[in-house]
Amino acid sequence: MKLIKYLGRDGRETVGILSERQGIVPLRFETGHVKSLADLLELDEILPTIDFLRDDNNAVSLDAVKLLPPIDQQEVWAAGVTYKRSKAARMEESEAAASCYDRVYVSPRPELFLKATPHRVVGHGGAIRIRSDSCWNVPEPELTLVMNSRMRLVGMTVGNDVSSRDIEGENPLYLPQAKVYNESCSLGPCICLIESMPPREEIQIRLRVVRGKETVYQGSTAISEMARTFEDLIHWLGRDNSFPCGVMLMTGTGIVPDREFTMMSGDHVEIDIDGIGTLRNSVVQG
Repeated sequence: MKLIKYLGRDGRETVGILSERQGIVPLRFETGHVKSLADLLELDEILPTIDFLRDDNNAVSLDAVKLLPPIDQQEVWAAGVTYKRSKAARMEESEAAASCYDRVYVSPRPELFLKATPHRVVGHGGAIRIRSDSCWNVPEPELTLVMNSRMRLVGMTVGNDVSSRDIEGENPLYLPQAKVYNESCSLGPCICLIESMPPREEIQIRLRVVRGKETVYQGSTAISEMARTFEDLIHWLGRDNSFPCGVMLMTGTGIVPDREFTMMSGDHVEIDIDGIGTLRNSVVQG
């Protein structure tokens, strides 16, 4: 089951389910205690509630609506150095901090940081931004966990943790500036409920960057390459921390372009994750 957020015919934010046969089937939130996507994700029995709320008579085509990022008021956090390839890349970009990245890869405590608040997030079809004061910018395709306020893993989505590698490489204390700014995060196109996801060891992630008509970068990785489990990351994120609206957690990247590659304004980035779908974004210069 896939949940999607979009602008309805009346211009209001609407939540629906993706149906191969019907397109988007909206959910009726006008009555009852479920008023938002976050409310729905709080329920113990999500699927029966969806069956009750679905409005099959008002299904719309996916091509006829503007998709929104599948987020309400949740914070977006991210984990770093969770793949061996990511560890090597971070050590290469910052000689001064190489030992830090090497140690955190094997440390019980993971690297976790606040990536975005909702106003910094764009959805499928939107434009991600590269900083005006950076000359080395990369997409970071990441499987993103969706938790409710009780830190229960309820779904997954596709995430892009856009990063300025030259800024972070100059000094690791610049990480917030390299990672957290307007349109530095994209999520979508939907949330796949956890019951509908394939086994973790079978999930593949694929990245493609298109410039004009040419593919200038592509790569792939697998969740089985992660050095940490989802449960471990969720445990550390929730330690001495609360998320009244729920939280989303990007789980790190195992796809790292070579030093010679940087995103450019006008590029198109595609991230595909098994079980969820493909997140597509254009690139603009800040």
